[in-house]
Amino acid sequence: MLQQLEKVKVKWGGKSDTVDNWLLARQSLLVSYCHLAGLDQQGESLPEANDIANFCENLMDYLSAGHFEVFDMLVDDEAEGKALKQRLYPKLTQTTDSALQFNDKFAEALTIEQAAVFDSELANIGETLEERFALEDQLIAHMYASVE
Repeated sequence: MLQQLEKVKVKWGGKSDTVDNWLLARQSLLVSYCHLAGLDQQGESLPEANDIANFCENLMDYLSAGHFEVFDMLVDDEAEGKALKQRLYPKLTQTTDSALQFNDKFAEALTIEQAAVFDSELANIGETLEERFALEDQLIAHMYASVE
């Protein structure tokens, strides 16, 4: 996911402050995800509660920025833009719902039951984020294609 983000930043970075800031937020989210998943450390213990809370906060900030600041800017009101919106927004909404469920479940201290499923839930949210980023990249590509 980080490699794909770098490709997106190289291709579309520097053209819009809003998109640049959003991509920086995506990077921050991915770094906190990797840290939480233990990709930057050894061991098999659960992450610290503050690391989980940090990831959830980054997740909610990122989702909010997309829905309230970026999405409408990326898609114009022409026929092609409307068709793209109708095709992608339901899928984006599904990823948002999954992320909100993860946040609701894990933003607070983990119970024993939550700890037992944390790794699988974290893997699922990773897959959800990967799907979401691909959808968002289509929106970014549309914006830049319609400007050029």
